[in-house]
Amino acid sequence: MKKILLTGGKGFFSTRFYERYKNEYEILSLGKEEFNVCDEEKVFEVFSRFKPDYVIHAAAIAVTEFCNKNPEIARKVNVDGTAFVARACREFGSKLVFISSEQVFNGNIKMGPYSEEDIPVPNTVYGQNKLEAEKIIKETICEYWILRFTWLFGMPERNMGMASNILWETVSTLIKGERIYASPNEFRGMTYIYDMVENIIKVFDIPYDTYHIGSSNDMSRYDVVKHILTEMGLSSRIDEVLIKDEEKYKNFPRDVRLDTSKINKYGIVFPSTKDAITRCIKEYKLNLK
Repeated sequence: MKKILLTGGKGFFSTRFYERYKNEYEILSLGKEEFNVCDEEKVFEVFSRFKPDYVIHAAAIAVTEFCNKNPEIARKVNVDGTAFVARACREFGSKLVFISSEQVFNGNIKMGPYSEEDIPVPNTVYGQNKLEAEKIIKETICEYWILRFTWLFGMPERNMGMASNILWETVSTLIKGERIYASPNEFRGMTYIYDMVENIIKVFDIPYDTYHIGSSNDMSRYDVVKHILTEMGLSSRIDEVLIKDEEKYKNFPRDVRLDTSKINKYGIVFPSTKDAITRCIKEYKLNLK
């Protein structure tokens, strides 16, 4: 049985990955308490003990606002920590899957979708951290898959990690009885967490490289929220609960959508964001009709 070291073990992605594959691989899933990526000695100690065939490095500080306010802390985890993991992979012969982000394109002026050939221009600390970490990986090892994720979405589950996402933000705002503000000038891919969990394991069988991965989406954030409300049976209340935020990103539309055709050629394909949201809502029985 192949061994996988999974970092960020208590996070949104890693908890679900572990539950899905714990009987197919020997997985060592470690949170920050057990695996401090900022401590190179401890990182090498874990590698030496477990000797993983694969490492899925999902540990990161991904909250954009926190990273912008605390750049030194963010860099220590997101860049230095990744460097330590990459060096350990080189030392112990482990293959690395690095979870990067669409946010490397957050400062680009032209509209997406962006391919792997486009030059990233990150304008947030988090995006800059991810791009720098990618560069370090490429300079350190040869056996790697850098995966730039789109925004993941899903619902809270017992004993599972959670992260802010478009679906839960919409549902939780409705629960609080508040109105939802969404911009028609913001575009990004949004991927159902379980679609990512099912597909990511397939990268073990494709060439080492950098890939964009996740669902395609042609809808603005406003239209995505409108679709969520419709699928939840709230179409008659859209005008009441949803506010079109015309001013946000008015002068410089935000578009971090990714062109995933490169990885699609290897049979790693996803449903559209629209279809995935519809399925997720049905699976969680969120229809309020």
